[in-house]
Amino acid sequence: MKILLDECVTKRMKPYLSDYEVYTVTEMRWNGLKNGKLMALCIDNNFDLLLTIDKNLLFQQKIDKFKLTVVVLDSLTSKIEELILFIPSFNKQANTFEKYKAYLISK
Repeated sequence: MKILLDECVTKRMKPYLSDYEVYTVTEMRWNGLKNGKLMALCIDNNFDLLLTIDKNLLFQQKIDKFKLTVVVLDSLTSKIEELILFIPSFNKQANTFEKYKAYLISK
């Protein structure tokens, strides 16, 4: 599974997702892009999943118009100490994600 970590997700999360092919927005040189453009680039570059903590994305974008799975971690902060608490739940659900849908993951 090819995953893009959104700008709001610390790059320090990447080692905790070592079972997947993970890239950061910075690595892709996509910093500062609006969500719609970012999602379109994900599709153009064969990403399977966008991982974010931006809950507004669920309401600001018509997720079903993009051929991309979006996973939102239900976190109050972007601190790595908080985000790694979502890893077990993410890993448990990763194989069940349906294509082109959005998911909100709790700890």
